[in-house]
Amino acid sequence: MNTVDAKRVLETALICAQQPVPLRELRVLFNDALGSDTLKVLLQELQLEWAQRGVELVQVATGWRFQSRPEMREYLDRLHPEKPPRYSRATMETLAIIAYRQPVTRGDIEDIRGVTVNSLIVKQLEDRGWVEVIGHRETVGRPALFATTRQFLDDMGLQSLDQLPVLDDPSGNANVLEAMAAAAQGVIEPEAELVAVGADAQSLESSETVAASGQWPQVDDFFQNVETDLRDDDADTPGGIQGNT
Repeated sequence: MNTVDAKRVLETALICAQQPVPLRELRVLFNDALGSDTLKVLLQELQLEWAQRGVELVQVATGWRFQSRPEMREYLDRLHPEKPPRYSRATMETLAIIAYRQPVTRGDIEDIRGVTVNSLIVKQLEDRGWVEVIGHRETVGRPALFATTRQFLDDMGLQSLDQLPVLDDPSGNANVLEAMAAAAQGVIEPEAELVAVGADAQSLESSETVAASGQWPQVDDFFQNVETDLRDDDADTPGGIQGNT
């Protein structure tokens, strides 16, 4: 099989796939006649060929997939005007702390945020498939240790945690909160939404106070662009091409 035909096979398989396809499965398309290195070269060539189109080929944690580019979102949303789920600032802060500090316990999160973590927030993140318990800390009470999942990486459009936006000072608690605060800015529903996802009164008051003071610096728009507008059902785009995540 020549290079052109091989790329057509890869392109077709990835467009029709409903989930990211790992390299080992792509090798099956060719009965292992093509090695991983060869497939990577072909996939990179496909990426270049699609560079000027509204759809892009990307590699995420669990494999390769086609997805719409961010600038296409406003047009695609006209076909699917249903409102995507929103996440409270407290939820986004909690997710950011887990992502940047994992593994962490609820106590760790509470120490950083300065407020009690509502159980419904953690459950929401678990139900979405973004965080999971990976063990327990060997201390009094053996609290659960939370970490992000491969699903989280896929939904972020990342191959690994190394691709998360870099914090200026990873050791500083404030920077973790700033990253999530900037991500949440402008996409959080009013008070009713915060209550709907289980944010407690103390958390709500804290968020409102900080927001009123203007202390939500624009550190990075990463989470806002790829996370807060995710739909629970990704099957809202034709074939196997997924909406940008």
